Amino acid sequence: MLSQSALTKNTVESLLEGLNEHQRKAAVTTEGPVLIIAGAGSGKTRVLTFRIAYLLQQGIHPSSILALTFTNKAAKEMRERITHLVGDTVYGVMAGTFHSVFARILRQYADLIGYNRSFSIYDTDDQLSAVKAIMVQLGISQQVLPANGVRGRISSAKNAMISWQQYSNGANSVIEKQTAQIFQEYEARLKRSNAMDFDDLLLNMIRLLQQQPDVLDQLQERFRYIMVDEYQDTNKAQYKAVELLARKYRNLCVVGDDAQSIYRWRGADIQNILDFERDYPKATTVRLEQNYRSTKTILAAADSVIKNNSGRLKKELWTDNAEGEKILVLGCRDDREEAETIMKVVRTAMRESNLQASDVAVLYRTNAQSQLIEDAMRRANVAYHIVSGVSFYKRKEIKDTLAYLRVLVNPSDTESILRIINEPSRGIGNTTMQRLQDYAVETNTTLFETLKIAENVVGIQKRSATSVQNFVELITRNQVDIDTEPPALVAQRFMAQTGLADMYRLQNTDESQDRWNNIDRLLSHIQEQYEFDETLTLSQYIEQISLLSDADDEATGGNRVSMMTMHAAKGLEYPMVVIAGMEQGLFPLAKAEQDIDEREEERRLFYVGITRAKQHLVLTYAERRFRFGEMNFSRPSMFIGEIDPACVVGNHSNRTPHSEAHAVQNVWERGSPKRQSEFSQMPEGETYSQLPSAPRYNAPIPKSIRPANKDSVNGYTVGQQVNHPMFGIGTIMALSGSEQSAKATVMFNNGQRKQLMLAFAKLEVV
Repeated sequence: MLSQSALTKNTVESLLEGLNEHQRKAAVTTEGPVLIIAGAGSGKTRVLTFRIAYLLQQGIHPSSILALTFTNKAAKEMRERITHLVGDTVYGVMAGTFHSVFARILRQYADLIGYNRSFSIYDTDDQLSAVKAIMVQLGISQQVLPANGVRGRISSAKNAMISWQQYSNGANSVIEKQTAQIFQEYEARLKRSNAMDFDDLLLNMIRLLQQQPDVLDQLQERFRYIMVDEYQDTNKAQYKAVELLARKYRNLCVVGDDAQSIYRWRGADIQNILDFERDYPKATTVRLEQNYRSTKTILAAADSVIKNNSGRLKKELWTDNAEGEKILVLGCRDDREEAETIMKVVRTAMRESNLQASDVAVLYRTNAQSQLIEDAMRRANVAYHIVSGVSFYKRKEIKDTLAYLRVLVNPSDTESILRIINEPSRGIGNTTMQRLQDYAVETNTTLFETLKIAENVVGIQKRSATSVQNFVELITRNQVDIDTEPPALVAQRFMAQTGLADMYRLQNTDESQDRWNNIDRLLSHIQEQYEFDETLTLSQYIEQISLLSDADDEATGGNRVSMMTMHAAKGLEYPMVVIAGMEQGLFPLAKAEQDIDEREEERRLFYVGITRAKQHLVLTYAERRFRFGEMNFSRPSMFIGEIDPACVVGNHSNRTPHSEAHAVQNVWERGSPKRQSEFSQMPEGETYSQLPSAPRYNAPIPKSIRPANKDSVNGYTVGQQVNHPMFGIGTIMALSGSEQSAKATVMFNNGQRKQLMLAFAKLEVV
């Protein structure tokens, strides 16, 4: 590998030769604020990589460079590319996600903001566990106020930098007031547990920078060159933290594409990138407009759709790639026929276009859509895997093991204690734990400190107190060597004493053996990481795992079709992409019909889906789909109509509801001149032309509804206002049937009139 001294002018010039004019400008403009508007497939990762290499060649010390990404995978890929270019000088560059970088900094300065360095990091499951426990403590029903909704509202408030005090002051409804109560106790609980959630990593970083001028100056001096990837996905807190760090030298380079901002629902603020030139008036703006991924047809389709959004940053994507096939749009009679059609399209394309299964991705708006498609793939023996399914680190036995290790490192971690104190069973019941929690709150002590004196707490039986004491001793005796012995040795010895792995091993079932093997795999992973980095501590390992996101999950590999939601597809690309469920109310979702911001977000999501495709793109929709307990009759998505007609071919034109599904052979042939001869050689039973005569897998359609001559059915009455999880607030106009066949006709405030089966519709009376 090259050393920094070996990076001569000629070396760097040869590196930059691989960049186009605009990429090169983005790479060498290193002073002052820079906005890089990077269209889909325009090589932004390549530009960031070369930009860092150029900075190092110019004599900038590696430790002066900070690169913030949105996934650990992106940071790892960036490091590997830079290492390939400039050698091991990259190891001084700090590159990682906002959360991982800020966690490292906060460890260093934790005492200045009231924490110690062993603080735990709570993920979504830990947060939810804490919220549920607080709701029990406060006597708030989780049936009336779902705990996950509370957790989401708290997280949204923190992303917007709203404190519990501000939230409480602005609370008007009963739900908001109860959420404010939970929010207040949640913050206190985290502090008592010496823990931060993901949102706190951002907020406490801002707090540190604002309250400690010396620390702010140190970090500004250290990070003189800051780069932020996927800037369109930053939230208010991330924006503020970056602004503080870059305020002194203003060498801030942000890279993003407003057309790919798809995380509004989790706090991303598109205005951060739209307003960059206003926030930094002297900024240099570079537009990366050459697409290296897709055909001209696919690119033209994406452009014709996204142009319907307002307030966009100016850019005109173009490509030197071939014109390519037209986009195939297929209308199907119902969702089951759609699944069969997708399977046949994929199987035929694999055979006739020389594609591997791994070259194909099937995208959908909601996870629920995958089931029928999976069934069709299995029936046809088409290998597939679900991307961003259940992560290894989300499995129960792994979460339990990590909780044990977190308590070993940080005994103040209340949520981890609650998770594992009776796993495996130690005879410590819920009543005992509730009394101990109440005592900890009343005395303002940590739960672990309370466990130490369990025998003195009123209402705790002697047998339970003994079990609690044994648990405490298990933790304390294994803490003795935590800082002097290798982390894997400490973890293996400790976990052997917990009995968790033995519990699964002794159950001796296939499932329990898998769980036992997973625990063993995790402990082996600690050893592998230690062999890679002998300075690794158990605390650091746990932090690395805590900061993993779904986007960092390794692909399951093999030659299989990838199936995933539209959001999971961000950053990926495939020779062939199928987007299923292109129906109004599904994609875009129903709420987008009344809310322009939601509609534009959905359109950006569709743009992301289109631009994942390199050569082949297929869009499908069903004329009827069984959802929320009823058969819904659908119309094609408005987004299909926004595509330039010159870019599409298919059976979707002038279709009337419930008509026979058209043959697909001819439209596939029109998409590619070579297809006619290919189809003539297709084995019997495999041609698209046989689709209309294929067996129909129609979802059950409700029988004719009896006249609505009843005013009350199953506890509902005509005129009641109800809330539906999908369609929102509405009024019951008519009722019919009884018991399991009871139905309600509801006029929703969004203008939709729906007939719902009450047994499945989950209507809540407002």
